[in-house]
Amino acid sequence: MRRDTFLKSMAALAAAGVLPVSAQSAAAIKMMIPANPGGGWDSTGRALGKAMQDAGAASSVAYDNKGGAAGAIGLAQFVNASKGDPNAMMVMGAVMLGGIITGKPPVGLDKVTPLARLTSEYNVFVLPASSPFKTMKDVIEQLKKDPGSVKWGGGSRGSTEHIAAAMIAREVGVDPAKINYVAFRGGGEATAAILGGNVSIGGSGYSEFAEYIAAGKMRPVGVTAAQRLKGVNVPTLKEQGINVEIGNWRGVYGAPGITPEQRKALIDALAKTFKHKAWQEAMEKNGWTPAWMAGDEFANFVDAEFASLRATMVKSGMI
Repeated sequence: MRRDTFLKSMAALAAAGVLPVSAQSAAAIKMMIPANPGGGWDSTGRALGKAMQDAGAASSVAYDNKGGAAGAIGLAQFVNASKGDPNAMMVMGAVMLGGIITGKPPVGLDKVTPLARLTSEYNVFVLPASSPFKTMKDVIEQLKKDPGSVKWGGGSRGSTEHIAAAMIAREVGVDPAKINYVAFRGGGEATAAILGGNVSIGGSGYSEFAEYIAAGKMRPVGVTAAQRLKGVNVPTLKEQGINVEIGNWRGVYGAPGITPEQRKALIDALAKTFKHKAWQEAMEKNGWTPAWMAGDEFANFVDAEFASLRATMVKSGMI
């Protein structure tokens, strides 16, 4: 075969996504982040994009933030604008499942292509430094007296912190339908509200609040894990007699309509990135727990999580 013919054939195969990642030139990735800047999905997407470039799995990464409705707005845009695009990715996670369950948007995850789960994380509840409350016990006592007077701040309706707040209410004998939950479009907005004392108590992944906790600007009062988080001196809710445990996780989906070969190429690129020191350092820096799961195994996990979250939300009076 002539050299020019061979090179043209290789280029055509690469474009079709049927060459192994090592044989392809790194792609220009388009990363949909279905949230406003400053939150967990934003930090995950940007850390992933940087690590993909450092690992040689992407030549460049363009980010598109589109917040609202627990990611449903960004999901709809991703579906409509990225069909068949082998270089498009979307960050997502447990929060999106909760949003779909509560909001019932017209576009669901069945329209996009599951690639991989990357991390898991538990939530922490914090009080503003100026709060009259000092402990979770103080919050619960006020919640029992007047549920509406306690303003819970966090991500979109159906987020893990929203579900946790409803679960806490139910566990302490308060009607979950009476909780005063204030939903924000992104972690940055929620953080600002907590720092400004505009909510009574806020929840999110520990990594999002860590710097403010260290600086004394937020007071942590409980984590949603079964056991205390490594290196984090904050009691679990269970330690405090509140039988609530709920985890968060984040993953990546590909565009609708890509081929099995293109899907495999994206998963291979993510696997290469996951092992690279840049991503390992990002996980350690942010306190994310490695939770690699890919392909059909990840797809089945999402289906099981959807059913489990829905059952929890029904039990907690959210739907």
